[in-house]
Amino acid sequence: MSYKKLIFKSAAVMGSATFISRILGFIRDMVIARFLGASMYADAFFVAFRIPNFLRRLFGEGSLTASFIPVFTKYKLNNGESGANELSSVSFTLLSLILTFITVLGIIFSPVIVKIVAPGFENEFEKFLLTVKLNRIMFSYIFFISLVALSMGILNSLKHFFAPAIAPALLNIAMIAGATLFYFLDKNVVYGLALGVVAGGILQLLLQFVYLKKFNIKIRLNFNFSHPAIKDIAFLMGPSVLGLAITQINILINTLLASFLPTGSVAFLYYADRLIQFPLGIFAVSIGSAVLPMLSEQSAKNNLNDMEKTVIFAIKLILLITLPAMVGLIFAGKPIISFLFQRGEFGIPTLNNVYFAVVGYSAGLWAYAGIRVVVPVYYAFKDTKTPVKIGFFSLIINVVLSVVLMKFLLHTGLAVATAVSSSFNFLALFFLLKKYITINKKELFKYFFKLIPPAFILIFFIKIYCLIVPFSYKWNFASKFFYVIALVALSGMVYFCSCYVFKIEEIAILRKKLKNE
Repeated sequence: MSYKKLIFKSAAVMGSATFISRILGFIRDMVIARFLGASMYADAFFVAFRIPNFLRRLFGEGSLTASFIPVFTKYKLNNGESGANELSSVSFTLLSLILTFITVLGIIFSPVIVKIVAPGFENEFEKFLLTVKLNRIMFSYIFFISLVALSMGILNSLKHFFAPAIAPALLNIAMIAGATLFYFLDKNVVYGLALGVVAGGILQLLLQFVYLKKFNIKIRLNFNFSHPAIKDIAFLMGPSVLGLAITQINILINTLLASFLPTGSVAFLYYADRLIQFPLGIFAVSIGSAVLPMLSEQSAKNNLNDMEKTVIFAIKLILLITLPAMVGLIFAGKPIISFLFQRGEFGIPTLNNVYFAVVGYSAGLWAYAGIRVVVPVYYAFKDTKTPVKIGFFSLIINVVLSVVLMKFLLHTGLAVATAVSSSFNFLALFFLLKKYITINKKELFKYFFKLIPPAFILIFFIKIYCLIVPFSYKWNFASKFFYVIALVALSGMVYFCSCYVFKIEEIAILRKKLKNE
């Protein structure tokens, strides 16, 4: 199977599963918006949930997966199934011990952690205590979800993408169930959400075990921590943790600074980020996750020519998808936000504040997605230092811009700073790829300019649609649903038809693949 078909197939599987998860995620956020809005409870929950999430992305899903896949791929090629089983068991045993230690420390030192992450909450004692309680409940989530991340690395290395991609759906279902149950029991819904997070982590791990068994990966206790592959993973993971730490510190800085802004600012950024993560999760993460095992295998075989083609094709796909997503979020953001969140405690003022944050974040959508493609190239060559160095400079840019812009734009300034610093991050990493592979930059720039006419046609269509069928915030859920679905579906058709007319190669490939299947 050619690299283009393999990327399409892998990304399609992941994208489909992620789409289901994201839809459930929006239903979850609808529930949160309905019961909590942008209240003190919402701010406390989002901060408390962000802390274990930060550690999960830092030590689990991000750095572990990125450093594990290249080593596991090479080790399996050289040592076969028995070697893969041994490495999997040693990794699980070691990671479980580390996570137990981290979880216990996190629960004990929750007050200190909350003070560091959201120092502004100390001025509101009730909010601070609530955040500490919620953080203690949810901290065990890092134990389960990091083991899920290790499972994801194993399964992705084996070219299986469905189970890892569908797993977050179980978290969303558990959180929805927890919130709904506590509502009908007349209990505080925020605690139902917190318990749902823990239950979701357990369910996700159980699902991974089912699929690991299908691939004949047998996890056993194995304390052979001197295993040579573990040393290789640790060697890659050190700089990788630092690199991802910079990304996550960017997020925490936004939370920290937002805690000094008016109540609701943390929630505004959360809801906006959730909307941005929809196209990012379905397409960019899917493409990036599909590319990493392929690049690792091509690197292990020293096939640089195929690596170059894989990277160029992946970046083209990213541009093809993020451009209309940016246009849609900027020019049709308010109806989408209203449909998803406007109910109960979530009113028009909150909607407007979330929209401003969405516009700020949207400016960097192409960069967030592009980073998912270029960073795996460095990992494939076992270079984790370059992303760290570039990430450090992007962190400085983010901090300086955030402090300056929040004075004038409040929470929107934080979103804009994130977009600018991420754009710098991507462009620097992209141009430094020449150390390893030759990227035809002219081809990519030419491709980008070919996408501009379809993008302008899309803007024109959205404007005409909204003019002919004006949106009303007073509509019921069903009316908003059909309005948004029609807008998104017709906009997608207009954009992709325009791309076909302007002879965008990837559209023709996609059309051919859909016909064949």
